Amino acid sequence: MIALSLAEIADVVGGQMHDIPDASVEVTGPVVRDSREAVPGSLFVAFVGERVDGHDFASAVVEAGAVAVLGSRPVGVPAIVVDDVQAALGALARHVVRRLGTTLVALTGSAGKTSTKDLIAQVLGRKAPTVFTPGSLNNEIGLPLTALTATEETKFLVLEMGARGIGHIRYLTELTPPRIGLVLNVGSAHIGEFGGREQIAQAKGELVEALPPAEEGGVAVLNADDALVRAMSSRTKAKVILFGESDEADVRAENVRLTDSGQPSFRLHTPSGASDVTMRLYGEHHVSNALAAAAVAHELGMSADEIATALSDAGSLSRWRMEVTERPDGVTVVNDAYNANPESMKAALRALVAMGKGRRTWAVLGKMAELGDEALAEHDAVGRLAVRLNVSKLVAVGGREARWLQLGAYNEGSWGEESVHVSDAQAAIDLLRSELRPGDVVLVKASRSVGLESVASALLETGAEGEVAAR
Repeated sequence: MIALSLAEIADVVGGQMHDIPDASVEVTGPVVRDSREAVPGSLFVAFVGERVDGHDFASAVVEAGAVAVLGSRPVGVPAIVVDDVQAALGALARHVVRRLGTTLVALTGSAGKTSTKDLIAQVLGRKAPTVFTPGSLNNEIGLPLTALTATEETKFLVLEMGARGIGHIRYLTELTPPRIGLVLNVGSAHIGEFGGREQIAQAKGELVEALPPAEEGGVAVLNADDALVRAMSSRTKAKVILFGESDEADVRAENVRLTDSGQPSFRLHTPSGASDVTMRLYGEHHVSNALAAAAVAHELGMSADEIATALSDAGSLSRWRMEVTERPDGVTVVNDAYNANPESMKAALRALVAMGKGRRTWAVLGKMAELGDEALAEHDAVGRLAVRLNVSKLVAVGGREARWLQLGAYNEGSWGEESVHVSDAQAAIDLLRSELRPGDVVLVKASRSVGLESVASALLETGAEGEVAAR
């Protein structure tokens, strides 16, 4: 974070200083909420959680070098006390972002946010210092903490914005006002919380409503291939640039194909020229993500050749998202277990089939959460798709939703041993250990709450008779 005195921070957040002998002392290190991350010069933000109260660690963080604590009560060490710690953190982030004048890029969507954010960060990082959301810390706490890592050298700040309901993205844009806003898609993720895709579109569109007008540099980057996203052009005064495979897209892909290993290759077209891209990531769904990143980069002055080179070199920065590892015995494990929704599940299945040409393919799948009344139909559809794509074996892991996955496969014609239901991750591990053969490709995917990453980890440990080669 940029250096700020405790007096200035107290003024910005509307707090009272306690046990601070010298208010001119500056915070020169990071703003942290985990006491283990406290370092000399840092500011510790004390939240009261269900199981842990951050205030209990006040003395420890000061001993570790933290300048002060931002909390809701005095703690016997230097502290700035406020009524609402979360609101104070947001106010501090807003103050720092406005002082820096950094170009802020915000993105949202039902699927692909984190992968696209990682691509944008890697592309823009070729041009100038870039700070971006780590992992998927895209909520009211993670977003301001990320923004506060920016410094005077930061040229671009790339922030992922998530939403659990109407008004959430509007709130996040008030904390960190973007100049460029990107909406990827409107899908079924969290449809149980929102109530329908139209409500999801309403929430996602709050991002483009928050952009400055075109004459002030505002740019809305919208998916031309998603009707609900494209319609958001009427909700903004910013310049609109479209990306996608549509002929009407300003940034588009032609001659899309997958390599023998399942990596997308295409001809990238931008208003400034065209260039060829072959990605290191797996699955055709990354083409749309790449086009979104290319549209942002084009608006920030990068040429088609620069963008194509950066996209071709970009890798996955976040764990458990199409993380491909080959065991010494030739078994390939695709760990995509961080999260799942109907769109990402279908994309992952198609990627599995593309990677597994001529090899046995295994889809180890679990529950997709927060689908509400659509849960049965969506799990059934994924099970059916696995059969239509000729996945060699579907392993449905868990309770009711897993049975729906297997039921979909059964109803599509998988009556033999092509699909199986197991009770939990350990049962899946036992099955795979006994039946996998060299050369098989295994996809592991479910919502984060299912914890199927343990299956991928166990498979890699099983095959580690030498050093595992990560691709």
